[in-house]
Amino acid sequence: MSSDNPFTQAMGQAKTATEDFTKLFADMKLPAMPDTEALLNAHRRNFEAFTAANRIALEGAQAVAKRHMEIMQQTMAELSESMRAMATSETPQAKAARQAELLKAAYERAVGNARELGDLIQRSNGEAIGLLNKRFAEAMDEVKLLMEKAKAS
Repeated sequence: MSSDNPFTQAMGQAKTATEDFTKLFADMKLPAMPDTEALLNAHRRNFEAFTAANRIALEGAQAVAKRHMEIMQQTMAELSESMRAMATSETPQAKAARQAELLKAAYERAVGNARELGDLIQRSNGEAIGLLNKRFAEAMDEVKLLMEKAKAS
């Protein structure tokens, strides 16, 4: 193959880029971590925080699903009641007025239920994210302290 071949040129560029990348990281010096026990404890606390956040999120999702099922059951019961109420022998104007009332009440309940479910989700997510944010801040403080100790050594 000649050097004019685009494939050969691309392979040569990739090889050069790989060599440059390798040199860059070979020259990089990271401080030694003398306190591996502290590092392992930090990782353990990270894992515990993620586990707790996942538990909170799961409990929140279960609460939302449970409440959603309750809302669906309530809606079906109200729909059955509405159908019975509409089966009465009223004048067309009275039926239309009743339908408008039922529709307005159903809409207001739906909006309230959606708001309630949204609040449940937001509260659960907020609690989980708050826990992770707290752990992240603690982890950054721990890393800073470990780096200071390693520098002093």
